[in-house]
Amino acid sequence: MSSPLRIVPAKANAVTAAHLAELGRKTFSDTFGATTRPDDLAAYLAQSFGPEIQLAELLRPDVTYLLAQMQGQLVGYAKLRDNSPLGLPDEADPAAAHGRLEIEQLYVAEDWIGTGLGAALMRATLALAEQLHCTAVVLGVWEKNTRALAFYQRFGFKEIGEHEFRLGTTIDRDLVLRKGLAGRGA
Repeated sequence: MSSPLRIVPAKANAVTAAHLAELGRKTFSDTFGATTRPDDLAAYLAQSFGPEIQLAELLRPDVTYLLAQMQGQLVGYAKLRDNSPLGLPDEADPAAAHGRLEIEQLYVAEDWIGTGLGAALMRATLALAEQLHCTAVVLGVWEKNTRALAFYQRFGFKEIGEHEFRLGTTIDRDLVLRKGLAGRGA
């Protein structure tokens, strides 16, 4: 019998954008609401999540969303960006970003945390990176998000640097993690 979980690439349409915006706002608030000033959280949510924002992202050729659906309901997603310079020195040749897939967001609805859904999304992301012949997968994660850090480390991601993450008026320190893909070099 097949699993009721489906992980599929997102289609660029208004309905998908609205669902992504709603889940993005909810999962970000659930994850960071208790540690973020309310006005900073509101500012970040307004600039990052809205049907028109997600639709514009869905239409970008360098962005892919993988949707985790359980019985037809969106319960998680991964937002991926091709050819990411994340973790490269500022003075690096832009061509150095070629073949690097960035996980910009990987979120699972609160009720689904701990069920293996996040791991399934990560496996699908890594499989996509292999299909795209990527050399590495990179991501930024808040230094105090110990649950996420442990999750990424289980998948073989290693710290390679840090960068600033603006959350309203607050500037947080994110760690940059990287996972090289076997036999693909950098």
